[in-house]
Amino acid sequence: MGAPAALQACPSSLDNRISIWSVGDLGNVGLNGEYQGEPQLLCDIRHNGDVMDMQFLDQERIVVASSTGNVTIFRHHQNNQTLSANQRWEKAHYHVDRDASCGGAACTGVICSNPEIVTVGEDGRINLFRADQKDAVRTIDNADSSTLHAVTFLRTTEILTVNSIGQLKIWDLRQQRNEPSQIFSLTGDRVPLHCVDRHPNQQHIVATGGQDGMLSIWDIRQGTMPVSLLNAHEAEMWEVHFHPSNPDHLFTCSEDGSLWHWDTSTSVSEKPSFLHQGGRSTTYFSHNTINQSVVSAWLSNDPTKDRMEITNLIPNQTLSVNSLDILGPCLVYGTDAEAIYVNRHLFA
Repeated sequence: MGAPAALQACPSSLDNRISIWSVGDLGNVGLNGEYQGEPQLLCDIRHNGDVMDMQFLDQERIVVASSTGNVTIFRHHQNNQTLSANQRWEKAHYHVDRDASCGGAACTGVICSNPEIVTVGEDGRINLFRADQKDAVRTIDNADSSTLHAVTFLRTTEILTVNSIGQLKIWDLRQQRNEPSQIFSLTGDRVPLHCVDRHPNQQHIVATGGQDGMLSIWDIRQGTMPVSLLNAHEAEMWEVHFHPSNPDHLFTCSEDGSLWHWDTSTSVSEKPSFLHQGGRSTTYFSHNTINQSVVSAWLSNDPTKDRMEITNLIPNQTLSVNSLDILGPCLVYGTDAEAIYVNRHLFA
């Protein structure tokens, strides 16, 4: 396998760019887990508008959401290390008039399940695209009266959206009616939700984060409110991600400059060595939930037996941590310092 690549979006008022970096050999790690050697810029390309979200569609193609309302697929040509615009849906999101010169609405979220691509936006619109097809497969024009901030696939035919008034909505793409099949909601506070991720093995378990920095865990089989509300960050939570192959581990980042690793893999009492690790600030939070699950510690009603360990991976950070992604033992995150960081030592 070749060296892993990292995506970076560098917004500025003059020159926004999509960049692909090589972050080196997975085995080339120092004693403290830091990367030995400098990441290399492989290629970059100009991008119209701020980059709001992006995802790999496959090993060569990247789907990018723009503040202009455009959705673009860029292709990474690995033979000569260049990027090119492979396909673009102009003004996939717009406020009033798609043909107006300044009518675009920001595309705030994108999720891919090759060849299908789902986008959401400030206009409350949901689009279903298919790579290599010119027109949208399906558009739900008035899916929401408020801004849709993020979207994820629950299964191949269902998506989950979160909005600016604290709601989760499930949409069954097999149904032709333009209404959600289920609606879930936080308390009456209507706290905007910014991010969502689904447990990779247990599709009924969903994590969200929002304006108040709280981490919410939902069991979409039960009720319409979250199973757990966990005190987390002191400002907006921008990203939440389960580890794709170790989903007892979850990662969140925030405007307050923190990046937290939530670990429910075993009882805290079984891992005393974690209590004394230098350079890590560690706290323990119990969580109240509905039912005991042998499959996932995220759904446990015994807080004394099953408590989670939370570690701030960058305790001295002060600028906002805006994005994160995980691949195996490798965590990549970006901050308001216009820099990307690679942490290769997620698990002790």
